[in-house]
Amino acid sequence: MATATLCKVAGPVATFADKSVATVRDSVGRQKLNVNSSFWGPTLRLTSALAERAEVRVFSRRSSRPGIAFCAVAPTSPAQTSVEQPSTTSTSDSTRTECFGVFCVTYDLKEDERPKTWKKTVRIAVSGAAGAISNHLLFKLASGEVFGPDQPIALNLLGSERSREALEGVAMELEDSLFPLLREVNIGIESTEVFRDADWALLIGAKPRGPGMERADLLDINGQIFAEQGRALNEVASPNVKVIVVGNPCNTNALIALKNAPRIPAKNFHALTRLDENRAKCQLALKAGVFYDNVSNVTIWGNHSTTQVPDFVNAKVHGKPVKDVISDHKWLEEEFTPRVQTRGGALIKKWGRSSAASTAVSIVDAIKSLITPTPEGDWFSSGVYTSGNPYGIAEDIVFSMPCRSKGDGDYEIVPHLLIDDYLYARIKKSEEELVAEKKCVAHLIGESGGFCDITEDTMLPGEM
Repeated sequence: MATATLCKVAGPVATFADKSVATVRDSVGRQKLNVNSSFWGPTLRLTSALAERAEVRVFSRRSSRPGIAFCAVAPTSPAQTSVEQPSTTSTSDSTRTECFGVFCVTYDLKEDERPKTWKKTVRIAVSGAAGAISNHLLFKLASGEVFGPDQPIALNLLGSERSREALEGVAMELEDSLFPLLREVNIGIESTEVFRDADWALLIGAKPRGPGMERADLLDINGQIFAEQGRALNEVASPNVKVIVVGNPCNTNALIALKNAPRIPAKNFHALTRLDENRAKCQLALKAGVFYDNVSNVTIWGNHSTTQVPDFVNAKVHGKPVKDVISDHKWLEEEFTPRVQTRGGALIKKWGRSSAASTAVSIVDAIKSLITPTPEGDWFSSGVYTSGNPYGIAEDIVFSMPCRSKGDGDYEIVPHLLIDDYLYARIKKSEEELVAEKKCVAHLIGESGGFCDITEDTMLPGEM
């Protein structure tokens, strides 16, 4: 009988040394055993006394992912088959991307055992994966809430050297949750490894603004992070990867990332303004005395800062213009906008924490808006690249505008919205802020002659 020597096995499966293949197969319910060997280095060698007669296969689940290999051994002859540990490589254990725990061992289903409705696995890379926002988001992704109950997913989680153990803790919780749609979890601290083959990239990790830190300083510090991540996406992600930038200042960080990823369409980059839209809908619903699902057509224009412009002019309640439903126009013009702009800071003041949970919900909403057809006549807000936009907004920045989608991951900007004098003046102010931010980061987007001249140090929505 053929035997397999498995030098080391990750996760909950015991080490099988010089045990018969039948014993290994029996131990996992007579399914074919795939053993991840990312810690062995980029290659795995199988030798057999009669290799031409034994069915011995070495394969990579995703051949473009170096450092990760899977082996399957099926005994079809009495040949003696063994797995040899290759020579060590120079790759550092501390930086290598690795599968985690139970996700290192998968059991291949026979074709007739596979759920007929399951689709091809979607690979989602998440930066800042050990943070508070991700702690809410990852479980929504894994449960099927976002991509649907028939969509398997793989999670590639990016942390830092400092958050490595916390990242493992997150993976342990995902492991214990037994999500049937979660087929892989890989963790690492190098973006060029974690972003490999990503279909979606959710860029959450960023340095928060500290006491005494100027906005220009924050732009430079976080801009360097997103320049590096943009280059990594350009190098290893799927060529049509969809990118949602959450880390602040998210509009300009999205611009930096897309400028460093010329292989990826600029249209695929989004800055998250969906939380601002959700907050605006909530305030309008409260004032109108209706439930928030009766509020539609709400747009956030501009920057994700306190210059953002929540649009009540084109918004609707029960399908009617907001100004026809809410007669208190003074409230709309003087109270509604600042309430939305400063909602994050007000929340922090109440309970001393940032809005991690509602941010995670808004990321889910943003993704679903791109993979679900937009209801007829409605739209959603997203910070998108302005090239060729129908509103005369300055070219070559990332600016939140009304969008709609056919549900294919793509979108178009909704044209012909009414821009009255009230909206125009405020939209221009937010536009000017983003143009000034772009000049501050010229050195990060391949432009010369940049200088930082931010005349007004506006706050981010979650800052006090």
